[in-house]
Amino acid sequence: MAATMTTQDFLSHKNLALIRLSAQTSVMGDMKKELTPKGYDISLVYLNAGESDPTIADVSDRVEGAVISVPRSECLVAVSEAIEAGIPRLWLQAGCDSKEAVALCEEKGVPVIHGACVLMYAQPVQSVHAFHRGLWKLFGQLQK
Repeated sequence: MAATMTTQDFLSHKNLALIRLSAQTSVMGDMKKELTPKGYDISLVYLNAGESDPTIADVSDRVEGAVISVPRSECLVAVSEAIEAGIPRLWLQAGCDSKEAVALCEEKGVPVIHGACVLMYAQPVQSVHAFHRGLWKLFGQLQK
């Protein structure tokens, strides 16, 4: 069973990995660019790493958690690799989480946040993320 963890607990750790599919995969927005000015040291790593790209295993001894932002079909693989590398806590970005990935975290006792966007919780919350956060709060969907 996964240990209990709040969004605040996760975000109290400032050395994080950001796991993306590959360096060639286009993404909407730049989480590293948004989290760095908020005081986070973000190590960008790739699930499908090229020869010179950093991997999860490359940063496992320097990070306190990982934000996983890959296609849902790859989430279980990313979670498996993160757990195998010894990453102690995970955040599965909204839209990438799968039931199997969450179940694996629970089975291995790895605290996990899922179904939410990290940018709606990392303070200060700005721009569209603040608007989205306000809506979630209004409708009782904002996680603790």
